[in-house]
Amino acid sequence: MTDAPQLPSDVAVLPSGARMPLLGFGTWQIKGADAVRATSTALEAGYRHLDTAMIYGNEGQVGQALRESAVPREEVFVTTKCPPNRAGRELDTLKQSLDLLDTDRVDLWLVHWPAGGPADVDIWRAFTEARESGLVRDIGVSNFDVNLIDEVTSATGTPPAVNQVRWSPLLFDAAVLDGHRSRGVVLEGYSGLRGGAVEDPTITGIAKRLGRTPAQVIIRWHLQQGVVVIPKSSRAERIRANADVGGFELAPEDMAALDGLGQAS
Repeated sequence: MTDAPQLPSDVAVLPSGARMPLLGFGTWQIKGADAVRATSTALEAGYRHLDTAMIYGNEGQVGQALRESAVPREEVFVTTKCPPNRAGRELDTLKQSLDLLDTDRVDLWLVHWPAGGPADVDIWRAFTEARESGLVRDIGVSNFDVNLIDEVTSATGTPPAVNQVRWSPLLFDAAVLDGHRSRGVVLEGYSGLRGGAVEDPTITGIAKRLGRTPAQVIIRWHLQQGVVVIPKSSRAERIRANADVGGFELAPEDMAALDGLGQAS
């Protein structure tokens, strides 16, 4: 039996007042029984933020794991996403997701990627209406740039609460981070452990010195930036290890070195 991971307590407060844990469990590419097992393991390890999407094909399994867990629904922050090819059917899509997740609302609903052209504003307007219906607490986007965020905000008067983008030390861009902060939009990173990040010598060097895994260093870097991070794994030991990031901090010089990986690329 392994020791329980020491989870971080960092949260982002969204427009509804909801507290979104900065550490979440990602479920991309995990399907079927593996998705149930992995999500159950994450909940047992202490994760209280689950990230899924309609196109992942695992909302039902994520919902099953949550339903069968000992964790009350109100203690778990659940995110799902709507593909833009569902334009004009947004509310029906949300209801399908709710049925699969076996919940009466989700905490955050994201436009999964831009549709392109006027459709982006139309979809965003439908999202604002869905939020007013009470079926979702907060709404956001994914894979948008700040110009598109400004466009949908200007057209509707409602800024996205969150923008989920690819983010890692190798992709760090201070202008992107500052642009979201200045707009009051929470930045959420995905694929933070991909793209060679866990093999990077700067990251592995910091990890070795601190007695941590490279993944833990990357996750901790996100947290200290105030960026949401959603590592995913189907392996129980990695799920637990990725959560065990509440007991250490990266020094300012380590943060600067990690930031520099993106700025140098």
